[in-house]
Amino acid sequence: MFLFKLMSYLQGYLLILVTGSAPEKFVNMSAGRGIYLWDITRVSDSAVVMKVHLRAVKPLRHIARRTSCRFRIKRRVGFPFYLAWLKQRKSLALGAVFFVGALYFLSSFVWFIEVRGNDRLGVNEVLQAAAEAGLSRGTPKWRVDPGRVEANIGEKLPLVSWTGVYIKGAKATIEVAERTVPGEEDRRPANIIAKKSGLIKEILVLNGHPVVKEGDTVSQGQVLVAGAIPPPEEPLPPGGVKKPGEKPKPVQPARLVHASAIARARVWYEGYGESAVIETGRRLSGRSETRVSMKFYGKEIILAGSQNIPYELYEANTLVKRVPEWRNLNIPVELITVKYYELVDYKEDHGRAGARGIAWERALADAGSKMPPGARIQEQWMEDVSTGPEENVVRVKAVIETVEDIGEEEIINP
Repeated sequence: MFLFKLMSYLQGYLLILVTGSAPEKFVNMSAGRGIYLWDITRVSDSAVVMKVHLRAVKPLRHIARRTSCRFRIKRRVGFPFYLAWLKQRKSLALGAVFFVGALYFLSSFVWFIEVRGNDRLGVNEVLQAAAEAGLSRGTPKWRVDPGRVEANIGEKLPLVSWTGVYIKGAKATIEVAERTVPGEEDRRPANIIAKKSGLIKEILVLNGHPVVKEGDTVSQGQVLVAGAIPPPEEPLPPGGVKKPGEKPKPVQPARLVHASAIARARVWYEGYGESAVIETGRRLSGRSETRVSMKFYGKEIILAGSQNIPYELYEANTLVKRVPEWRNLNIPVELITVKYYELVDYKEDHGRAGARGIAWERALADAGSKMPPGARIQEQWMEDVSTGPEENVVRVKAVIETVEDIGEEEIINP
């Protein structure tokens, strides 16, 4: 189908209107003589619209006389007609050719340069290094060597670890990756303390003196790894008894370090949720009305919308716009837009099972809001909250158990 449309456009075709007492004879005789007609549409009892190739127009004149019909050309489509139109407008054709040529010529230059990935480096620094290697605005694309530009940027800017230069159309993109410069290590003495309560599941001490072990329950603020490392104990002499008159060695002070450790612990978060078994109240129905009025010297004039509020129950949202003051002139004109939202009473019976499910979702959301991002959930369960005799409200408590790193640094004040 696409090939037929393309060939028809290249050869040219006509949209003709055939009128007469029997346009069907016109169509049948044309088909009998091998003339291809398509998109035949009847517009009335005596008129038919169809498409025909340009080369078949002359034979159709003879057929029209034989069938007592007439045809009129409604539209000419295709390359031959477009070419004839251009021949009559040579200056326009030359201008179009010149424009396409100029556009192609200008697209052979780099007019836009974009720098990506730079954080600490300035854009001008990268552009200057690229210009030294031959990449600047207005440079022909065939003169730009991306490899040379990449090498020069890496040589001139030591902060760059990788560079990529890409040219597409009239735009050049320079992507850079900056080196990660390690910050100065904090050497101040510090402890690792628990930022929340939990049960130690795993502790890996990188530096410092461990105070707790796996399986210990810790509370918030408790020291997990001390930054004060005690001196090694003095070994006892053979037999375990010191010689008479032997002086004790002086006690060495504790060595202070910046403690570092990974302390993973089991932490529990609780959340509360409740839901009514039979829920009643008011909610938005989805219908709304807007009223626009102008207030001038205390008198309100309704410009659009109903004068009376169309709903028995509603909530309103009011927007007031005033004419700004000019010099010392205050114009007491206000444009007030009020949008009324209809409210309807509702009553829903969830049943105790349904209410319990709603309360569970709310309790989970409450507990999840207290968790830090990245905490790994190990287990979660629900507990019913009993409040005495059976009532219309179902109350539950959700408990989520996570495993997370609870250690944080605490600087030791000298």
